[in-house]
Amino acid sequence: MDHHHTHGTNSRELQMARSMCWHCQSEVSGEYFCERCVKVQPVSKDLDYFTCMGFPRRLTIDLRQLETKFYELSRAFHPDFFQNKSEEEQTISLGNSAMLNTAYRMLRDPIQRAEYLLDLEAGAVKEIRTSPPADLFEEILELQDTLDEYRATDRTSETGRQLRTKLLAEQHTLEQRKRSMETQLQQLFTDWDALQDRGEANSQTRVERDRLLKQMREILSNRAYVKNIVNDLVATIA
Repeated sequence: MDHHHTHGTNSRELQMARSMCWHCQSEVSGEYFCERCVKVQPVSKDLDYFTCMGFPRRLTIDLRQLETKFYELSRAFHPDFFQNKSEEEQTISLGNSAMLNTAYRMLRDPIQRAEYLLDLEAGAVKEIRTSPPADLFEEILELQDTLDEYRATDRTSETGRQLRTKLLAEQHTLEQRKRSMETQLQQLFTDWDALQDRGEANSQTRVERDRLLKQMREILSNRAYVKNIVNDLVATIA
């Protein structure tokens, strides 16, 4: 019996790249495999990663459920199962697997998941600014001066040791600030999910939606900036 006949018995649907089977031209209703000729079908590249993994656009995801879905789809599309199939089927399985792996990596990390959702909902999330957050501006300028001074100093000298101690303290402060931002994000994630669960579509919910997206974008930008500074500190002090 063909390994893939088992998938026809369970209605597992994804958006396919086309409405007709590439092999036998019969109608494809959303099954991974054509019901008539049992050939694997290409998943649409327009499919967002939440839909691909069977989740609504929420920011709190059950990671165990996500993993289960990932392994279920991996078994369906894994290239190892298509080694003795046609070149077309091998190409499709590789493409589907690549999309699935990207979707899984994106959704299992809460920060990447939030950035991806922002990209879907508001666009241009990757435009993370490179200037420091306003409330950190003076502090960052001073920190950069200390870093430059430390790089130019003999690290075994008394001055070098003092500067290193100062930089370690700064690192600790910035890491605390990053954790605080992540706590704020977690609350915004909860607020976003609650708004989606209400399922209302009126001017008030649109205003609330835009406010949450704007706040998330702001904190994600600030966090990205602070994370880069911390990484720079760690690399310099090491």
